[in-house]
Amino acid sequence: MQKNSLDSRLIRLALKEDIGKGDITTGALGLKGQNGRAAVFAKSDGVISGVDQFKAVFRTLSSKVSFSTYIKNGGKVFSGDRVIRVAGPLDSLLTGERAAMNILSHLSGVATLTAKFVEKIKGFPAKILDTRKTLPGMRAWEKAAVKHGGGTNHRHGLYDMYLIKENHIAGAGGILKALGTIRKHSLKTGAKIEIEVRNITELRIVLPFRPDYILLDNFSSRHLKKAVEITKAESRKTVLEASGNINLKNVAGVAASGVDRISIGALTHSAPALDLSFRISD
Repeated sequence: MQKNSLDSRLIRLALKEDIGKGDITTGALGLKGQNGRAAVFAKSDGVISGVDQFKAVFRTLSSKVSFSTYIKNGGKVFSGDRVIRVAGPLDSLLTGERAAMNILSHLSGVATLTAKFVEKIKGFPAKILDTRKTLPGMRAWEKAAVKHGGGTNHRHGLYDMYLIKENHIAGAGGILKALGTIRKHSLKTGAKIEIEVRNITELRIVLPFRPDYILLDNFSSRHLKKAVEITKAESRKTVLEASGNINLKNVAGVAASGVDRISIGALTHSAPALDLSFRISD
């Protein structure tokens, strides 16, 4: 399925969910045929994402809606700033408000949280990555929001990279069996390989296989540093990724260990919505 097709379906689904048989409040006010204006204002500082989807909601309701964009995707916003101005049929503005704002606030929240993590590790070479812990159907939007916040995308799905995790290892009958089988399969696909390890012992087991990436799951700061030392001595090409219970308080310490990447599920599954306000002009 094409991305644009999915975007359109998601927006139509959001509107159908909200409107149902009709917006009875706006309908009762008899506003059809009237034009209006509205603006989105920031009520807190952050990073904007989701402008295109915001516009698409209103354009789905009416082709007569126009926009003036003051803060683009990836742009910083401060409390009180005007983000977008909207003009067009008043009934469309009122009916589309909640669906449009839900999307814009959520994606801006993802971008804002990502930017906070990126700022925390400023000066270290490590990159902040997202995960597949995304809302169903909204992965492309959320991963774009991560990039707007200065982060880097991990794999987009199960199809573009091998990631051998704890349950794969258990299902395959052991870490060596899982990695050996995947290496053979990768000769056909050319996709890169990442494998999760839970301790230094497992790290030493997988290093001779020279995987492209090794995921250090829930390692302590001390063990992260040791893992970096061992890996750099054994294989300078293997990229180390830290993950598990990483937050804004400890992320700088994780980056200081020397790992190359830090993946954080919270970027998408726990980002608070950015506080934005939609106001109709008199």
